[in-house]
Amino acid sequence: MRNAVLWLVLAVVLAVVNLSIAGKEKTLREGQTMLLQLAPVDPRSLLQGDYMVLRYAIAGEAFAAAEQSGRNGQLVVVLDSNSVATFKRIDDNSPLADNEMRLLYRVRGSTLRLASDAYFFQEGTAERYSAARYGELKVDTDGGAVLVGLRDAAFESPGE
Repeated sequence: MRNAVLWLVLAVVLAVVNLSIAGKEKTLREGQTMLLQLAPVDPRSLLQGDYMVLRYAIAGEAFAAAEQSGRNGQLVVVLDSNSVATFKRIDDNSPLADNEMRLLYRVRGSTLRLASDAYFFQEGTAERYSAARYGELKVDTDGGAVLVGLRDAAFESPGE
């Protein structure tokens, strides 16, 4: 009986993990590109190797409004012609304009978290990424986001 329960729990855990992976892969394939401007960052971690801690400028702009409306939710952002997002409002379930998108957020302490807050790269290549000005996200229709890269001021990938 105990073995059957263990196998059932293992199967459920594997199913949940695989569904999560499938959802992220779908977002990568079908999601719309959104660029979030980065606040100043420090690309170094002695314990984890080279990586960049990402702080999105939009998170600072939206924090006060998000704190008033609740702990977690969705922002409504406006995309310009370069797909750079600007905070417009907290989502109130009203219809979106053509250039608007939803973006999930979580309030943790005194910060607003959007997508991933770290970008890892090969050790010794930190100088390449020092020119990064935008985080490139793929965002699905529900506001779920996956960080796919970084972009410089000319909207090019600084790592290449």
